[in-house]
Amino acid sequence: MILTLTPNPSIDRTVALDGELSRGAVHRVASVTSQAGGKGVNISRAAVTADIPSIAVVPAQKDDAFVLELLGAGIDCRPVRPAGDVRVNLTITEPDGTTTKLNSPGAAVLPLHLELMAQAVLVRASSADWTVLAGSLPSGAPPDFYAELVRRLREVGGRVAVDTSDAPLRSLVDALPASAPDLMKPNGEELASFTGGDADKLESDPLAAAEAARQLIDRGVGAVLATLGGNGAVLVTPEGAWHATPPPTTVVSTVGAGDSSLFGYLLGDVRGGSPIERLALGVAYGSAAVGLAGTTVPNPSQTHPDLVTVRPLNHSPGATT
Repeated sequence: MILTLTPNPSIDRTVALDGELSRGAVHRVASVTSQAGGKGVNISRAAVTADIPSIAVVPAQKDDAFVLELLGAGIDCRPVRPAGDVRVNLTITEPDGTTTKLNSPGAAVLPLHLELMAQAVLVRASSADWTVLAGSLPSGAPPDFYAELVRRLREVGGRVAVDTSDAPLRSLVDALPASAPDLMKPNGEELASFTGGDADKLESDPLAAAEAARQLIDRGVGAVLATLGGNGAVLVTPEGAWHATPPPTTVVSTVGAGDSSLFGYLLGDVRGGSPIERLALGVAYGSAAVGLAGTTVPNPSQTHPDLVTVRPLNHSPGATT
C-alpha cells in the first residue's frame, strides 16, 4: 500500500491553447480540463490505475467536491480538517508542449491543521510499503514541517519518500541526517538549490547530477531519484549510480510528469525490482505522462520500460532494460 500526504492540494485547471501564448493578447482556447490534484494525489491516482492500494490524506471537507472526485476515482481518500477551501492552480499549455503555471498559495494553516495531517499519516505509516510526503506547504506552515514529520515517521516505521522544493526542501536538507528519508526525488533545479550548482548543467549532464545527488546519500538519504526532463533521470544509492534515457516522446504537457516518475519508481520497488528496473519504470512513467494532456497520469499499458535505456555511471555503458 502507498500512503500519500498532500498538505497543499489543488484543483488543477488546464487550459490548452491552439497557438503560442502571447502576453496581453486574446487567445482562443482549444480545451479546458479540471481535476483534483496535487503531487501526492497524483501518485495515489497512478497507484489505483496500477492496482496498487493507496490512501490519500488531504486537508478538505468530507463532502467537498474534491474529495468526492477522488472517492469516485477509486482512491481511498482520508480528508482532515482544512484551513479553508482547496486552492485552484491554472496551467496553460501550448501546442509545442510549453507549459505556464499559475499556482495559488492556498489557505493559511494553524498548528492544529498541520498536526491533524501528521497524525493521519503517522497512524497508517507502519502498514504502508511507502509513505509519500509531496508538494508545497500551505501558507502558515513552517518550512521544516516535512523534516519534522520524517523524524516522527522514522520512529513508527515504514519507508518515506519526499518530493518538495524551495524552503521545505532546504529545511529538509539542512536537518540531515536526522530527517533523512528513504527516497528523495528532486529535479535539476531543486538539486542546484542546495548544492550551488547550475540547474541547466545538472539537467543536461547526468554525471554532474549524480555527483550532486551523492551529497544527499553521504548525509543519510537512502536513495535519490533525480529527474532531468527530456534527459531522463538519474538514480543514486549507496551501491551505485545509473542514468536512464527515455524513448522519443511527443510532449503534450509536462505537468505531473515528475509525480508519475516517482510513482513508477515506487511501483518497481513494490514489485521487488532491482535499482535498474525501478529507474527504468520511473522514466517510462514520466515519459508516458508528458504525452498526455493536463495532469493525466498514465496507466501501465501506456508505459514502456523496455524502451528505456539504463547505463551505470562511472562505468562502461550498461544494457537496455
